[in-house]
Amino acid sequence: MIGRYGNRTAAAVVLGAAAATALAGCAQHDSAPATSARPATETSAAQPPSPQASPTAVPTTTAPAVVACRPRQLDIAAHTLSPGMMHRGVELTFTLAADTPPCTIGGYPGVDTGEGGPVLHARRTPRGYMGGLPSDDDTPPTVTVLPGRPARAVVEGSAMGPAGEDCPLYTSLAVTAPDSTDTHTVHTTIDTCALEVHPVTG
Repeated sequence: MIGRYGNRTAAAVVLGAAAATALAGCAQHDSAPATSARPATETSAAQPPSPQASPTAVPTTTAPAVVACRPRQLDIAAHTLSPGMMHRGVELTFTLAADTPPCTIGGYPGVDTGEGGPVLHARRTPRGYMGGLPSDDDTPPTVTVLPGRPARAVVEGSAMGPAGEDCPLYTSLAVTAPDSTDTHTVHTTIDTCALEVHPVTG
């Protein structure tokens, strides 16, 4: 008897232990916390953009306005042009004096004869045999006088008088720049009985 009940008891113990183990495994499996899959790349909270260096403003410079030439701002010189067909000519040059800024000049210079004979006042004409404005333009230009770029004007006359007589040989001219009262004496030669002056050109 004891042997039969002993075997039954042992079998019951084994079955009970197996059942307990199975239940414990299920409970452990069911109680594991659920974890969600994390994305491969995590995005951190938005950061404020890093301050960019503001572009440095480039200073702008405005060139000073070029104004009309003033007294003593110009030096005046003259040289004799090659004669032709009883015409005589002198070219006047108006250059910037030392340490003076560029300036503008336009119109007719004033020209009178100097030493050598009676005073002649140059008549203003747009052009002549020796130079002057183009044939289709009678408007004197405004010329900007720059370092190394003078303005020019032509003075001319006839070497023969109205009755065919010879004309005096002048050795100087009194020249006044346009719109100025500053008169310069320039030394040059011109034999003429009448005098004309043409506008300043570049």
